[in-house]
Amino acid sequence: MNKPSIRDLLKTIWVLEEKEDLKITLLGIGPMSERVVKATLELGEEEDFPVIFIASRNQVDKKEWGAGYVEGWDQKEFVTVVGKIAKEINFSGLYYICRDHGGPWQRTEERREKVSEKEAMKRAKDSYLADILAGFDLLHIDLTLNPLQKEPLPLEEVRKRIIEMIDWLETKRKEKGLPPVGYEVGTEETKGGLINPSAFEQFLKSLLRELNSRNLPKPDFIVGQTGTLVKMDRNVGQFNPKMAKELATIAKKYKVGFKEHNADYLSEEILTAHPNLGITAANVAPEFGVAETKTYLRLAKLIPQSDFIPTIQRATLESNRWRRWLTKEDDSLTAEEIAKDRKMLNRITIVAGHYTFSQKVVTEAQEELFRHLKEEKITENPQREVVQAIKDSIRNYIRAFNLKGLTTILTKNKLKK
Repeated sequence: MNKPSIRDLLKTIWVLEEKEDLKITLLGIGPMSERVVKATLELGEEEDFPVIFIASRNQVDKKEWGAGYVEGWDQKEFVTVVGKIAKEINFSGLYYICRDHGGPWQRTEERREKVSEKEAMKRAKDSYLADILAGFDLLHIDLTLNPLQKEPLPLEEVRKRIIEMIDWLETKRKEKGLPPVGYEVGTEETKGGLINPSAFEQFLKSLLRELNSRNLPKPDFIVGQTGTLVKMDRNVGQFNPKMAKELATIAKKYKVGFKEHNADYLSEEILTAHPNLGITAANVAPEFGVAETKTYLRLAKLIPQSDFIPTIQRATLESNRWRRWLTKEDDSLTAEEIAKDRKMLNRITIVAGHYTFSQKVVTEAQEELFRHLKEEKITENPQREVVQAIKDSIRNYIRAFNLKGLTTILTKNKLKK
């Protein structure tokens, strides 16, 4: 029997919500590194919850555009590695591989180089096609970016583009005889317009009507803004429970899951409220990369002769990827200023160090660090310490979202793999 789709998961969850008052929020996990993938699958097996990986185009993409910063993986390699790790640890549950923020200009280089609309759309389609050929389970159709225009796209234009993209993808999928794929629509970007509940409902209603008229699949998720915003290693937004509940209720009315992005670093009180607010799923990514980086830095401090810390600091600063995480008060800082400020250099290394994990110089420094840790008998298995730290970080969400044991609950209720 084939693995149940994400739509099957949602249908079963909604039935159990009505029948047994099941209240859960699914967790989308950003695959920040191979160790994050391993930690997630291990925890998925131990805690018995469905694993959902959400990879951005910066993380995993086609080789011709530079692949992704995560181990240099393209789509096929990513799917293969996840399957390999699952097999190695005897993973017996459910896991799903999803595209997060697919679409034009969703790679940093595309925005920086201001590639033309024609080229950006071509790359987006090629990327999505590589996703479905590799076996991705769900695609986030985010067509809201356009660095060539100052004004955000009107919602009507966003809706039109989503329909055209899904239509194109469904045609290609059927031509190639590939299995069905799920879709996620909308964006958490406040400029996207999906903040006002009436605009949110009108957008969803008209989108579903048009998809239905063309015999195209209903999206599994719609993304809405709940007030979350991640900067540095904090959630600096203002989570709005009233808005979250209202948007989630609207989505459920149309049998579409409500998805929150940027749920990193929210308080335990806010996280534990998610299931009761009806938030179907929430995405978390940078927080798990930060957990891994912090563990490397902690271990490196135990080996004075290690050059791991200056190496990863240099690589992080040169990557320039830290810039997107700066708060308003710091966003004018230059690399030169940060290099002279030891405290700030450490902070940007913590939040953006994960972008450098697959760089040869960082990998070699990390391997050397691990060798010293073993030789000096500080820890026999530093790799295990890193994986454990990531698991501890993820476990907070499993607990808050009531996910422990969910796979068994779903499979017992006629959800068959």
